[in-house]
Amino acid sequence: MFLTISTTGTPERPATDLGFLLHKHPDKAQAFSTSYGTAHVLYPEADAERCTAALLLEVDAVALVRRGKGKGRGGAPDAALAQYVNDRPYAASSLLAVALSGVFSSAMRGVCNARPDLPAEQRPLRIEVPALPARGGPDLVRRLFEPLGWTVVAEPVPLDAEFPEWGDSRYLRLELESTDLTLAEALRHLYVLLPVLDDAKHYWVSSDEVDKLLRAGEGWLHEHPEQKVITSRYLSRRWSLTRQAMERLELVRLAEADDSEVEEIDNAVEAETEAEEKPTPLAVQRRDAILAALRDRAATRVLDLGCGEGHLVQALLKEPRFTEIVGVDVSVRALTIAARRLKLDRMGERQASRVKLFQGSLAYTDNRIKGYDAAVLSEVIEHLDLPRLPALEYAVFGSARPRTVVVTTPNVEYNVRWESLPAGHVRHRDHRFEWTREEFRTWAEAVAGRHGYGVTYVPVGPDDPEVGPPTQMAVFSLNAEKEAKAA
Repeated sequence: MFLTISTTGTPERPATDLGFLLHKHPDKAQAFSTSYGTAHVLYPEADAERCTAALLLEVDAVALVRRGKGKGRGGAPDAALAQYVNDRPYAASSLLAVALSGVFSSAMRGVCNARPDLPAEQRPLRIEVPALPARGGPDLVRRLFEPLGWTVVAEPVPLDAEFPEWGDSRYLRLELESTDLTLAEALRHLYVLLPVLDDAKHYWVSSDEVDKLLRAGEGWLHEHPEQKVITSRYLSRRWSLTRQAMERLELVRLAEADDSEVEEIDNAVEAETEAEEKPTPLAVQRRDAILAALRDRAATRVLDLGCGEGHLVQALLKEPRFTEIVGVDVSVRALTIAARRLKLDRMGERQASRVKLFQGSLAYTDNRIKGYDAAVLSEVIEHLDLPRLPALEYAVFGSARPRTVVVTTPNVEYNVRWESLPAGHVRHRDHRFEWTREEFRTWAEAVAGRHGYGVTYVPVGPDDPEVGPPTQMAVFSLNAEKEAKAA
C-alpha cells in the first residue's frame, strides 16, 4: 500500500519545506508501528526544486484477522481464506487513511511549531496512489475530488496487461494535482475519500466516526455536491449515523452562512451609494442595540444563544461590566470559528475566565443556561420551523428564566426597501419565516404573558415611517412579583 506526496519550490521557498510540514526529516527513513503492520516514511527525492514524501504501509494480514477477532463472513473455506489472501496489503483503503492520520497527525491538523507560517500556505501538490479501489470508477473519483480543487487523472488498472481482453480491474491509478490547497486540506481530503472510494472499512463503525468525519470534513464537506455519497459510504452505510451526520452538516452550513450572508443583504443598498461616509452596517447597529439593552438592565452574566461565529461574544468581551459571557450554538464548526475569532488559545487567564463556549440545542431544556442575568437570541428564531418555536420558548423563558431576554428578528415589511432583494424573497435562504411587526408583537406578547415577563420594543436601523425598521427587537423583563410568587 503506497502513496506519494510531491511539491515543487524555489530557492526562496524550497520544496523541502514539506519536511517541516510533515514533521519528518527528508534525510531519514522512519518506521512507525500500527495495529495492522508498519508504516514507513521516506523521501525518494528532496531538494529545493522538488521534494517527494512516500508513505509505504506494510499490512500484516494475520494481525488484521486477529484484530477482527478471527471471524469470517461465512463458513465456507474460501471465505476463511479470504481473510488472509486479499487486496488489503496492496490497495489504498481505510487502512491507509488511518495510517495517514497517525503518521501525519500534526500535518493534518495544520500544526508546525518550527515554522508556524507554513501550514496556511497554499503550495503546488501532486499526490499519486498506484492502486486505488474505486467502487464507482473514474467518474466517481472525479466527482469526489474535482469540486475540492484537484485536477484528477484516474486510469483503470487492467486485470492483466498481457491479456487485455480480460478487461479492467476495479482498481485505478490515481494522480491528483493542485496549486490552491494547503497540505492539511489535502491530507484531510484523502483521509475521508480513500475509504469512501473503497466503500468499506476495516473496523466496526460506531458513533464516534461521525465526529471524525466532521473534523476532517471541516470547511469543505458541508458544501460538497456529493455530500450524501461521501457521508453514507464513510459511515459504512449505517443509516442512523448517516442521518445524524447529514443533520449536523446542514447546521454547519447554516451557521457559516448566517453572519456573512445576512450582513451582505444588510449592506446591499449602502454598498451601492457614493456617500462619503460609509453607513454603519445593520449587523453592527444590531449589536450596539443589544449591548445598550443589556447595559440598561445592569446585566453582568450574559448568554448568547445561537452565538454563531462569536461576533456578539467578542463585543461583550470588550466591556468589563460583563463578567461572565457564555456562547451556545448547535454547530461545532461555528464554535470552532468563534474560538479562533476570540483567540481563546492566546487569551490571558483573567480574560479567559470570563468566557465559555459550548454546544447545545435551544430546542431542549439545559441546566447549564439557568441562573443568568440575560439571554440574547439575535437573528435566531427565524431559522426555526414554526412548530419548533414552542420548544425554544419553554427552554429559554420557561426553564432557563433569565431576568432579561433580548430577541431580534428581521422585519419583513422592510424588505421592499432592499433593491437587491427580489420581491417575495426572504433575506436569507434558511429563514423559515420573516414576521411583520404585528406578527412579532403578537408572538412576543403571548410569550411574555405565558411566562411572567413584560416586553418592550426597540427599532434597530432606520425607522421608515411606512414600513418600520429593518430589524425589530423585543426586550423581555421578568416580572419580579410574579417570579417571587412562583418561587
